[in-house]
Amino acid sequence: MRAKLRNILVLSLIIILVVAPFFVNQNASFGGADGEAEGIIKGLAPKYKPWFGSFWTPPSGEIESLLFSLQAAVGALIIGYYIGYKRAKHEPGENSEQ
Repeated sequence: MRAKLRNILVLSLIIILVVAPFFVNQNASFGGADGEAEGIIKGLAPKYKPWFGSFWTPPSGEIESLLFSLQAAVGALIIGYYIGYKRAKHEPGENSEQ
């Protein structure tokens, strides 16, 4: 019962943390950090020129979003695999004596 209550509390906290920003500042624009950083740099140093540019730009915003999502999914798989591996390593196996 205690673990179930803890899981419910953690899930509730995660949901609150995800949903709360949409209610705190409803008129906010959730833009990317790259565009904001570029604007600040141009404001501070108008003559600044980047050292290099992108060697490939995705053909559309949808492709860029797809690649970003795939990158996030691969990262989540790697982290999930690592957590599962470590957890299974610490649990007693079928052949171990209890």
